[in-house]
This record gives sequence, structure tokens and C-alpha cells, in this order.
Amino acid sequence: MRADDDFRSITTERLLLRRSVAADAETISEYRSDPAVHAMQGWDRTDPDGVRAEIEEMEDRKPGDPGGWVQFTVEARDGGILGDVGLSPADGEAGVIKVGYTIDPQFQSRGYATEAVRALVDYAFTTLDADIVRAYAGAENTPSIRVMEKVGMRFMERFQGSDGEETWTGVRYEVTSSD
Repeated sequence: MRADDDFRSITTERLLLRRSVAADAETISEYRSDPAVHAMQGWDRTDPDGVRAEIEEMEDRKPGDPGGWVQFTVEARDGGILGDVGLSPADGEAGVIKVGYTIDPQFQSRGYATEAVRALVDYAFTTLDADIVRAYAGAENTPSIRVMEKVGMRFMERFQGSDGEETWTGVRYEVTSSD
């Protein structure tokens, strides 16, 4: 697997995926702070300053570089932020890229998550030379699981996780470059 030293953006029929910038923090914070969205995600902070700090922490990391996530803002090709997606090499697993995604609730159920994640999967295989692309979701997050299945990922495992005193059930899905 390799890092992308020349990343500019990823475009699809309807979307532009570009590196998130600090100016995106307010908008991203708004939908990430929605209780229904936050319940399905694992962010520590969703306030604008916390989102801005995460974006700034990632800004020098190239897609495919080890050490953490790279976040992309999902925009409609005709303008407007719809959500965000990200990718990160899996720690200690050569050739494995993890992807994550969040679409603002006002833009959900229009195929944007599927289109954006499909573009990330293609990018991971063709540009980063990944062998496996992986995604996780809460077992009750049916819309997210549908996105994984629509982009060709297969169910790999169901597992128990915990965050402090809270216990939850998650699922892992993957697709390989040979699928």
C-alpha cells in the first residue's frame, strides 16, 4: 500500500470529495451534533472547535499514510456540504484501509453515502493499492449496513464493544481488491 502524495479531489457523477478544511467545521459540527447522528458514531467531540482541531490535526497527513484518519468533505457538484467521509490504514494490518462516513440527515436516503463510499473504495484500491477496504457500524445501524452492502462489502463478524460502562454490538464488513 502507498500514500497519495498528489491528492487533489475525488469526483463522482454528483459529488466532490475534497480534503476537509477548518472552514468546514461549523457545518460538520451541526450534523454531527444531531443526537440521532451522534448516537451512531464514536467521536469524542462534535462542537465546532473539536471538529476544527481534528481537521487541523489531519491536514498534513497524506491519504494512505499510517497514523490516523484523513477526512474528506462531501459536497454536491453544484455546491453545498452534504457530509464527510474518511479513510485510515488499519493499525498493524498491511494493505487494509478503514473507511467511515456521515451524511447530514437532511441529505440522507438519496444515495449520497453509497456514491461517496463507492468512490472511496475505488480510490483505496486503484490509487492507494489497498488489498482490503473495511467499515464498521453499530449492529442496529441498518442504513449504514445497507451502504456497506451496496458497495460490495461482505459481512465478516459481529462483535461486542464497550466504551466505559456502555456495551454495544458492532459489525465489520469488508471488500477485497479481487472481489
